[in-house]
Amino acid sequence: MKLTSGQVQVYTGNGKGKTTAAFGLALRATGHGLKVHMIQFMKGGGPYGEHAAAERLAPWLKVSITGRSGWVKKGAPAPEDISEAQRALALAKQALSGDYDLVILDEANGAVDFGLIAVEELLALIAAKPPRVELVLTGRNAHEKIMEAADLVSEMREVKHYFNKGIDFRVGIER
Repeated sequence: MKLTSGQVQVYTGNGKGKTTAAFGLALRATGHGLKVHMIQFMKGGGPYGEHAAAERLAPWLKVSITGRSGWVKKGAPAPEDISEAQRALALAKQALSGDYDLVILDEANGAVDFGLIAVEELLALIAAKPPRVELVLTGRNAHEKIMEAADLVSEMREVKHYFNKGIDFRVGIER
């Protein structure tokens, strides 16, 4: 199966669930025989449960992880963080070459927000997207120009979160 019309989707906002929604879409796509490549910006601190699941769905689902372990300093990223984001961009360009039906750029919006890549670089990827490829960009604080270029924008809004009660990341739920 091939898509007849690929769209650009953005999952943004301060609420939980952006990456999870993208993985849900990846699961649905692989179930219909579509090939999926997720490139994760700023996710070098794993391991995450979804990585183990993706290995089980290979070759239909490929996940490429970039970024270093630890936090990126917003507005003043380390050269290594910028280098890793550029590596993610290069992987995204390759993924959009036509081998995949769905390409997910996880935390790409955050990479722009943190100053790791320029919004123009992400807009160039959107413009270069082949017509039959679905492109999903996740991450908080999606740039206004990215939202304008998208065909669908969903915002996850935090109403209440157990982190505020001191409950930390839980394996199998957040990791």
